[in-house]
Amino acid sequence: MNVEKLRKMAGSVRTGGKGTMRRKKKAVHKTTTTDDKRLQSTLKRIGVNAIPAIEEVNIFKEDVVIQFINPKVQASIAANTWVVSGSPQTKKLQDILPQIIHQLGPDNLENLKKLAEQFQKQAPGTGALEGAASVQDDDDDDEVPELVAGQTFETAAAEEGHTS
Repeated sequence: MNVEKLRKMAGSVRTGGKGTMRRKKKAVHKTTTTDDKRLQSTLKRIGVNAIPAIEEVNIFKEDVVIQFINPKVQASIAANTWVVSGSPQTKKLQDILPQIIHQLGPDNLENLKKLAEQFQKQAPGTGALEGAASVQDDDDDDEVPELVAGQTFETAAAEEGHTS
């Protein structure tokens, strides 16, 4: 009974009739260049224009910044479409903020204050002013501790390595 069932299943799987030839051509899959050409034709239809001499583009998402250095930028203001192409780098906002603070205008000052408040809420006690004060208080940590008599650095380090 199993043989009959298998023959029935095999018969329903065939693409052609009994005795049909096999495919001679291998199926050709589309490459990314066709996708790129399709995208370029769509952008051309929208009417995007290249914007020259843009050195850097920063896209802000929550606490992450996507940064493009020397990107190709195209825009269509009528269609409210901006195209930024290039190699992106994902960075944290804390790392990139000192570099971009001079680019922010007075209208972004409120947003910057809100971000500063959020960072202080996330990590209390690590604000810029508090961090500077704690560095001044930690000056006594610069001294070298005294070794215990009869003990060398190597044995002390080995003991610490075994206990942890």
